[in-house]
Amino acid sequence: MDSLEIMSDLNNVVPYFQPIFSADEHRVIGYEVLGTYRRKEEIESLGPFFLDESIPEEYRMELDDIILVKALDKAITLDKDVLLFIKRNADLLMKQDSEHLLGILLEYEKKGISINRIVIEISQKNPIGDFDHLDHFINYYRTYGIKIAIEDLGKDISYLDRIGQLAPNILKIDLQALRSSAVNHNYNEILYTLSMLARKIGSTLLFENIEMDYQLQFAWRNGGRYYQGPYLHKSEENFVDRDILKQKLKDKCHQFIVYEKKKLASIYTITESFNHTMIDFLHKYNKEEGTEAFLTMLAQKLKDAAFRLYICDEEGFQVSPNIFKGINNWSVQQEYMDKNWSWRPYFLANIMRMKTNKKGILSDLYTDIETGESIRTFSYPLTETDYLFIDISYHFLYEQDAL
Repeated sequence: MDSLEIMSDLNNVVPYFQPIFSADEHRVIGYEVLGTYRRKEEIESLGPFFLDESIPEEYRMELDDIILVKALDKAITLDKDVLLFIKRNADLLMKQDSEHLLGILLEYEKKGISINRIVIEISQKNPIGDFDHLDHFINYYRTYGIKIAIEDLGKDISYLDRIGQLAPNILKIDLQALRSSAVNHNYNEILYTLSMLARKIGSTLLFENIEMDYQLQFAWRNGGRYYQGPYLHKSEENFVDRDILKQKLKDKCHQFIVYEKKKLASIYTITESFNHTMIDFLHKYNKEEGTEAFLTMLAQKLKDAAFRLYICDEEGFQVSPNIFKGINNWSVQQEYMDKNWSWRPYFLANIMRMKTNKKGILSDLYTDIETGESIRTFSYPLTETDYLFIDISYHFLYEQDAL
């Protein structure tokens, strides 16, 4: 991209606005400001211009300001609760006086654009240099009511500790990675980590680059409050009707709820089935036999569903070997005796649930460390102190629509 051509033709630098929709209102709650260049009849994104480090910094900072001022001039007409998302390179931002950007925003506050409607988006790739300086910048802007978003998340979770320290108002998760089968295997784990972080620091999840229906459903199912992307609406030079997708999003939400309720019903049915199986089995089983014989007999009964069975006491110490289903047959893994699993997330909480409710429970979907498969674990209280754990295979869960 010819930087001199653009800098000498600033009249054709035009802000475009991509609407951001909310899950709770099903309407536009804000716009991301995107820089574009009008060359004859074509519109080109200025993204490559800002990413090109061979272009002088002063050119990029000046163009940032020009796009911002043009966007604010148009945004004066917006409703008073509509947010404006402004992209900023953290390195360039910190090379300016902290009052520079603030001065522009305060000037437009006099014209009716409240400064608490501004969201500054900072790329995850940038806040690695002088982190303390960036933290100072952000905290200073926050004192004026400016909101902070960290973008480009979803590809990895590097520097998660620093993101947590910045405590942004919004975490922007890029859903382009969801299109790649190579990434999908670990994507849920990355997203789970980000959602837990967001919950801990009080951030809102915004899913961007939504291009297909299943990505919207994925964002909804994983706690996304805000959505944007070409599937919903492409960026345009003008603002759209805030209710342009209200009925569509309401209908989609209904579809997602129906699907999720069906899946939850399937999980409940499986849980109840395992509970009935255990009650029946324990009623017929000779309790004088040892735990290994008990697990071996139960494994045969659950051969179509389970691939690993073992027993732990209430403190997480394993009091039985593993009964593990290999490629051809079941095997006994004595080496797991006396291992302690209380460090696993929710282990003790689930023990207390079973102790209180006197019935078995089914875990969330997770990736098994040894097999690498997505599985669930059914846990059942055998006595006041001993608890049975049955790892359920991916194949069985898939057949039961419980993934």
